[in-house]
Amino acid sequence: MKPLNRQNTGKTSPRPLKIVQFGTGNFLRGFADWMVQVLNDQAEFNGDIQMVQVHSRKPARIINEQEGLYHVIVRGFQKGETVEENQLIDCVRGAINPYIDYKGFLELANSPELAFIFSNTTEAGIYFEEKDRDWTIAPESFPGKLTALLFQRFRHFEGDPDKGLLILPCELIADNGQKLKENVLRYVDLWNLPGTFEDWLVKYNTFCNTLVDRIVPGFPIDAAEKIQENLGYRDDQMVMAEPFHFWAIDGPDELKEKFPADKQGLNVKFVADLTPFRTRKVRILNGAHTSLVPVAYLKGIRLVKEAMDDSGTSDFIEQTIFKEIIPSMDLPEDILKPFAEAVLDRFRNPFIKHKLSDIALNSISKWKVRVLPSLLDFIRKENRLPQHLCEAFAALIVFYRGHYKGEKIPLKDKEEILHYFDQIWKIKSSEEVVAGVLSKIEFWDQDLNLIPGLSQALIREVDLLLEKE
Repeated sequence: MKPLNRQNTGKTSPRPLKIVQFGTGNFLRGFADWMVQVLNDQAEFNGDIQMVQVHSRKPARIINEQEGLYHVIVRGFQKGETVEENQLIDCVRGAINPYIDYKGFLELANSPELAFIFSNTTEAGIYFEEKDRDWTIAPESFPGKLTALLFQRFRHFEGDPDKGLLILPCELIADNGQKLKENVLRYVDLWNLPGTFEDWLVKYNTFCNTLVDRIVPGFPIDAAEKIQENLGYRDDQMVMAEPFHFWAIDGPDELKEKFPADKQGLNVKFVADLTPFRTRKVRILNGAHTSLVPVAYLKGIRLVKEAMDDSGTSDFIEQTIFKEIIPSMDLPEDILKPFAEAVLDRFRNPFIKHKLSDIALNSISKWKVRVLPSLLDFIRKENRLPQHLCEAFAALIVFYRGHYKGEKIPLKDKEEILHYFDQIWKIKSSEEVVAGVLSKIEFWDQDLNLIPGLSQALIREVDLLLEKE
């Protein structure tokens, strides 16, 4: 097979540099960069991306050897159809490492047509590092690096109002744009940068809050050889992604004109409030995942796809979503139901091996955020207990016992939580276990024993599960 490079593909003409991207990982390459490729191909966006390594001290050797080229391998299940598509991404120039070439990194700011900053530096990436005392040396944190880049742009273009940037962080935290801006301004103070720069930063640069959603498992190890034979290239940087994608952006009107993704069939929405979309994702996608895990695992199922192939668990999760989670929410059904249908398609994806044990990480805190609000709101609206959510809650309590039917369960949570369940299951009856778990205000921020009928319902379900042993 031929090596993947620009000479072999004929993709030798660079476009103007429009995007500096902090992060070289699978998600951005299979999500935002894929969208830019679509815009280049269909909408004359005419823009390239320069990736920036955020943490590593080593150069991004493979992506640079491939001159930024790679394929997005879209595999999944959508609207009753299996989807298999391969897309060559040629809009990425490669990756620069600020620790190795800080001067080259700062010079990216001098690009006249630069318009956007993308980032995905993990949920822990937006932070302030007080040890970053000197902006002339590569800062440790991503916000520090961004501040240095913006200051260089301000100096190079002498504070030109037209050279401000649209900044689209993709980190999965609430108010990601606002939090990034707050940390950048802390660096302005730490480095004692000019007030004129701070004015330019605040007035002419826009930090957008965003919400992203796509499963990008990364390099398709099991199918790599066959895929590369079909592509005709050796591509060591290809990433697999599911067909579903969604990007909600709270940004100014000019963003729609400069980044017209919504006009090209991409699932991108420019909105004034991300809250409904965040609630929809957390309650339906994440909530269904978290509810499914203990129920399916105790039945001997280990993968999400296996759960969807089992008639009992697939019916359970459909009933949970459509009969209990959606009715608990105060949002229009035309926003919720199509998303829920897409979620079920995503769960059925035959190309993604999503382990239930991976989703089970920190399930207690996840349950409080993702599932408990649906349970409480259902009771408030319907004046009765949600049967399937109660079954899932009971299964969670048994799951955290750490063993079932003679098999150890690989629990992953905070040590104090695991210790609590280990101790209470050793010495208590099911009635006492349920009462104790529901009373843990540290878990739920409230005493759930006060909800009429809940403890009795959970005791019945726990006993049924224990009888099956």
